Amino acid sequence: MEKGSIVVRTAPYGHRSAFGAAASAAAYLVQSVRFRYRAGSHREASWVLDGLTFQVEPGEVLGIVGPNGSGKSSLLKLLAKVLQPQEGKIEMFGRELTSLAQDEIARTAALVPQDSQQIFPFTVLETVLMGRYPHHERTAWAGFGWENEEDLAVAEQAMAAADIRHLAGRAVTDLSGGERQRCVIARALAQRPDVLLLDEPTAFLDLPHQIDICTIVRRQQEERGLTVILVSHDLTLASQYCDRILMLKEGRLFRLGTPEAVIRPEVIRDVYGCEVLVDRHPESGLPRVTLPARSL
Repeated sequence: MEKGSIVVRTAPYGHRSAFGAAASAAAYLVQSVRFRYRAGSHREASWVLDGLTFQVEPGEVLGIVGPNGSGKSSLLKLLAKVLQPQEGKIEMFGRELTSLAQDEIARTAALVPQDSQQIFPFTVLETVLMGRYPHHERTAWAGFGWENEEDLAVAEQAMAAADIRHLAGRAVTDLSGGERQRCVIARALAQRPDVLLLDEPTAFLDLPHQIDICTIVRRQQEERGLTVILVSHDLTLASQYCDRILMLKEGRLFRLGTPEAVIRPEVIRDVYGCEVLVDRHPESGLPRVTLPARSL
């Protein structure tokens, strides 16, 4: 950890277990993780993530923030085992990710990627049903038509949670950006995960849709006890919706703690290299980031 970095520890949140793990098991335990891309990549010479150690408590909402290129999306993919670290280990509810098959991970952690463009005109219902695939035994003949009554009921519940039941028969390619993002989140919820991994869930959305997505995610966390880990460039959004924030700088953990401990002018200056104003939100009392006045 680089000089000036601070980890602020807080009490555990809620409880949730998976794989028959003890209720006290951390949702994630990341120990001394280092990762870089394979030979041939322009980033081969340097570590994208270097020496990360932290813990995610069951039922908490953890925000991951940092400048472009700091390793945020790579970290999220490591937590979903889309990528694997060259050094260190990652445990999910007490079991190392390396010991788990990908479909077993998908039944516990659902990843909502940053880019969710759809090429084929599947309907919303068909797309959401794809989230049920990890719950079925795979055969050489697996394909559409495998869903049963339970799958349809779960998909219905997921669409209701994301407020898209009225769009069930519409092609995903015909949806607006906000509707498409809610569809992808509904697909993730249909996996019935214990952990929701979100990469920039509000990117490119207008303000009402940003509020909708954040409300859906927070409601699922409160009602189902989901552990939520989200990557965001929006420091104010992370402050308002996350229990703790993990800030990265050049692939290293710079600070981890409550919004009050992380969203501070001097921290943002050290990590982002710019001056901002930080005050308190008039309703929540949590930190709010504002750009400085324009110089004339």
